[in-house]
Amino acid sequence: MATKDTGIGDTEDKIFIGKGEQPAWLTLGLANRHGLVTGATGTGKTVSLQVMAEGFARAGVPVFAADIKGDLSGISEVGEPKDFILKRAAEMGLAFQPDQFTTVFWDVFGEQGHPVRATVSEMGPLLLSRMMDLNDVAEGVLNIAFRVADEQGLLLLDMKDLRAILSFIAEHAAELTTEYGNVSKATVGTIQRQLLVLENQGADKFFGEPALALKDFMRTDRDGRGNINILVADKLMQSPQLYATFLLWMLSELFEQLPEAGDPPKPKLVFFFDEAHLLFNDAPKALLDKVEQVVRLIRSKGVGVYFVTQNPIDVPDKVLAQLGNRVQHALRAFTPRDQKAVAAAAQTFRPNPKLDTAKVITELGKGEALVSFLEGNGTPAMVERIMVRPPSARIGPITPEERQAIMAASPVKGKYDTTIDSESAYEILQKRVATTAAPADAGAGGGVLGQIGAIVGTIFGTNTPRGKLSTGQVIARDVTRSVTNKVVGGVVADLGKSMGGSLGSSVGRAIVRGALGGLLRR
Repeated sequence: MATKDTGIGDTEDKIFIGKGEQPAWLTLGLANRHGLVTGATGTGKTVSLQVMAEGFARAGVPVFAADIKGDLSGISEVGEPKDFILKRAAEMGLAFQPDQFTTVFWDVFGEQGHPVRATVSEMGPLLLSRMMDLNDVAEGVLNIAFRVADEQGLLLLDMKDLRAILSFIAEHAAELTTEYGNVSKATVGTIQRQLLVLENQGADKFFGEPALALKDFMRTDRDGRGNINILVADKLMQSPQLYATFLLWMLSELFEQLPEAGDPPKPKLVFFFDEAHLLFNDAPKALLDKVEQVVRLIRSKGVGVYFVTQNPIDVPDKVLAQLGNRVQHALRAFTPRDQKAVAAAAQTFRPNPKLDTAKVITELGKGEALVSFLEGNGTPAMVERIMVRPPSARIGPITPEERQAIMAASPVKGKYDTTIDSESAYEILQKRVATTAAPADAGAGGGVLGQIGAIVGTIFGTNTPRGKLSTGQVIARDVTRSVTNKVVGGVVADLGKSMGGSLGSSVGRAIVRGALGGLLRR
């Protein structure tokens, strides 16, 4: 097939990744069979990821990638024709053409990109349990909370909604235990404490509305090239469980929302999952089964998933078996464990009689890689040693000013930047409490002053019918009314101005009772 008239080496159906004894191509029609990019720190994984992302974008395929160190942000700016880049391009027979790509920055914390939000209901109890590292008992109670919210018609959108429904089931633990199984207040308290930990990590900014519309990840620009969506993850990585759970939620949402596509000529979206080992560390079997299911089946939705990590052994075998396109950068083998890892990495490739794969993995220089991409009917090609081609866009991070300029021109500017607080579980349950409390307040005989009158009436006998009052009681009644109107009434009025809501009323009543007691004892 003839190459496009771009000078960058791609063809109509393939992405040029690099060159060794022969060119290495990633076939677009097989790119949704997923992939793996591995290698030790500093060996060139990020550049390989950028080269692949640029190729997909040029082919009209939107990309989503997590940017752990900020290095991938340079893809938004024009590449610089530095000497080593020009030299590498010339060695591969390429005419280096600086380029840049339409980029949208996202940030769970809303600081260096558009906010990314999901509702609590969308996340679901399984992923929330993973995020909070709950045991089986606590996970069961969380499932009950979701079930009760569903039956009560209570929307769970943000963290205060989740707290409200947990408080609700704690208050009704006895009734719920009969219907759903044991619900203890102690277990609810455990979940509440874990929610506090999540909030301290910033998760409260992630849950809420407007929730992310996944179609905004799947845009193309005016030239028909795919947008590159970058998740700013440097701060997010300080909460690794939140990071891993968020990305798994994204995959699950894509799987559930996208229609079946079979094997399209190119993917609808390519998803790069950096620091992928965080997804699998200490993950319960139920979660691992879900990951395997999503990875295995999302291919038919036209989505390609590429895990980026240091070593193939970071990925469970069942998931690893689904990853057909492989890029392996150098690994070090200084310890027995390192040597075992190198051997495991070598075994994931289809052997090449010309290469000692295990030996070559330890000898690769920066920018070199062993690659094996799917070909023909979906079988992996023999492993080849290549030099990865230079990216067309800038290598390295952008400045804060450049980032702000990109965000100002973003196609989703203004859509997610302001939080919306819709009526949901928290507000509805608050209204129920207020409605229940209203009749009791109404029967108090005119609020605070009515209650004062009742108290004084009981003490002095002023509730006795008028015709049966003694002279002493009449005098006491008149004195009490004067004190109440002139002194206590002024205190309550001042309290009403300075303290709002039920708390102010309660404190006011307590102070009034104390004041009256002091006056009456004199």
